[in-house]
Amino acid sequence: MSGRTTTYQDPAATERIGDARPTPAGRHTLITRSGAARELGLEPGELDIAVDLGRVRTVPDAAGGRHVPRTEIERLRGEEGFPRSLRESVTAVGTTRGAALMGVAKARFTRLARLGLLAPVSFYVNRYRAVAWLYPADELRQFAADGRNTPLLKGPLPAEQRGRLDTGLDLRPRTWRGRRLESMLRQADDPWARAAAVASLLDPVHLSRTVRDPYERSHLNRLRRQPPGHGLPGSPAARIAADLATADDPQEIEWLQAELLRALAAAREQRPAPRPRPHPAACRPAREGTGPRAASRPTASHPAPRQRPPGGPGAARTRRVLSWFRRRGS
Repeated sequence: MSGRTTTYQDPAATERIGDARPTPAGRHTLITRSGAARELGLEPGELDIAVDLGRVRTVPDAAGGRHVPRTEIERLRGEEGFPRSLRESVTAVGTTRGAALMGVAKARFTRLARLGLLAPVSFYVNRYRAVAWLYPADELRQFAADGRNTPLLKGPLPAEQRGRLDTGLDLRPRTWRGRRLESMLRQADDPWARAAAVASLLDPVHLSRTVRDPYERSHLNRLRRQPPGHGLPGSPAARIAADLATADDPQEIEWLQAELLRALAAAREQRPAPRPRPHPAACRPAREGTGPRAASRPTASHPAPRQRPPGGPGAARTRRVLSWFRRRGS
C-alpha cells in the first residue's frame, strides 16, 4: 500500500456499489482481495487495514493465499450505513491528521504514540527512508473522547512518563507488532499456524534457540507470514519493514519465546510436525541365510522413535497477547 490515507473519490459510484447485490449463484464463492475491495468500495490498502483490524474476515485458499468469502461481503453490505460506515471504520491517518482529530499538537501526539498509548495499524517508508506511522482514526477519536485521558491531552505529562521519553523510549514498533500478531492469530486455522504466527516475530537466531527440532522449525518457517511488502525485495524500504516486523526488545523476545513454547505444546498435542519418510531400503528386513558368512552379517538396528513432550495449553491466548503488547510499562 502507498501508506497515505485513501478516500473514495466517486461518491456516486460508491453508492452504486452499495446498492449492488451479488447473484445467488455466487453466494458460496471465494473472492480475491482485490475483487472484495472493489465490491466493498475500498481501496486495496483500506481492505488490508480492515483485515488487520478484524473488520473483514478472510479464509485460506488451496494455493496458500487468503480470500474473502462471498457471505462475508454480503454481511458487510447488510450493515447499517454501508459503505460509508465501513470506510470510516478503516480510515487510517498519519501524525498531522491524527493530532488534529484529537485536538493536540503534533509533538504531543508523537509522545503519546511513543509511550504506547496510541497503537499504529500500518506504516510506510517515505522517500527519505523515514518510517511514517498510520493510526485508526476511530480509535483516536475514542481516545480523545474518554475523559480519563484528559490529563494526557492537556498540560504537562506526568514526570514518570516524561522520564521514560527522555531515555529514548519508542513503543510504536512494538505496539504495531502486537496488532500484527493479533491479526495473524485471528486468521490462524490450527495450532501449528498459531505457533507460526508467534514465530514470525522472532529472528532466525532466537527461533532456533527456542525450537531445537529442525523439522518443527522448518514446518514453522513454511507456515509463517512474511513481513508486509514495502518496496522491492532487498530494497532499503523492504529491509526497514523486515526489521520492524522482528522483535528487538529483550523483554518482548523473552515473552514471545515463552508464548511460542506454549503454542508448540498445543500443536504437538494435535499432531507432530511433518518428517521425511525413511528410505525403503532402511526399512527392508534382513534376509535369512545360512553359513558362517550369513551368520556374521550384522543386523540393522534402528533407534526407537523419540518421545514427544506432553502437550501444553491448547488454544492461543489472543487477549493476553494483546494486553502484553499494549502495556503502558516498558
